[in-house]
Amino acid sequence: MSGVRRVQSGSPWEDAFGFARAVAAGDRVLVGGTTSFRGDVLHGEGDPYEQARVAFTSALEALAEFGLGADSVIRTRMYLTHARDVDDVGRAHREFFDSVRPVTTLVVVSGFVDPRILVEVELEAFREVPQGAPS
Repeated sequence: MSGVRRVQSGSPWEDAFGFARAVAAGDRVLVGGTTSFRGDVLHGEGDPYEQARVAFTSALEALAEFGLGADSVIRTRMYLTHARDVDDVGRAHREFFDSVRPVTTLVVVSGFVDPRILVEVELEAFREVPQGAPS
């Protein structure tokens, strides 16, 4: 597919399931579900704030591969396993996006592939693509 660029993060699930951490197509860059795993180490076990902070950091690192930062983010999605963690995860979100104010969705889910994961995040960013320029 012409004009589409993909970035891998090294997550073992990317190869096992056949997906990319982030994909740029035209004026959009999408960052798929990102947790607080770095390699096979889960950061912030039992701490929803720390897990959200690490997940947002990793997702923004994927955006940086396209020359974008938090100010380019237009949508965030946060998936939590417990409604009790909304304030902690919201605090982490505010630290990254308070001045940006992306559209946001927060959903409580029944669980993740690893039961120690408390939060997973997704980002969608907008980028200027000059007319006729390659993506």
